[in-house]
Amino acid sequence: MEHFLFNQLDFVRSQVLKAVEGISEETADRIPDGFRNSIRWQLGHIYVVLERFAFQFTGRPTLVPEGFKEQFEFKTSPLTAPPGLAVPTLQELTALLKEQPARIRQLAPYLQDEVPPYTTSAGMKLESLEQFLSFNLYHEGMHFSVIKQYKVLLAQ
Repeated sequence: MEHFLFNQLDFVRSQVLKAVEGISEETADRIPDGFRNSIRWQLGHIYVVLERFAFQFTGRPTLVPEGFKEQFEFKTSPLTAPPGLAVPTLQELTALLKEQPARIRQLAPYLQDEVPPYTTSAGMKLESLEQFLSFNLYHEGMHFSVIKQYKVLLAQ
């Protein structure tokens, strides 16, 4: 039987993708007053963090396009991004986000494998792939909420 965690990851990701349907490239780059990131940044950040959680921190190769770490890692912002980086289109970002869960499902046999401990910026200690993926539900949910909030603010 398939682990329910994968269904949860699929559900959360589908909600994120549904939330950005119909967003224009221009809207994706607008930063609401008082904030430091855009909807495009939120999408890239969701992708990069799950790559780290599922692959990098468990010793597996990541699929992170050139320039993504500089643009979308923790504490980055479009306001301070290095000049000259190729900014991915929404179509490119959504394609990466759509295919990522299928690659993660292939890691099912390794859910309980211990990995070097990692403490998140929120203070949560993670020590297995299952723990990383479970924590990702919280992380991606936070950014999903920000995307929804940005859509409201940018529509005013």
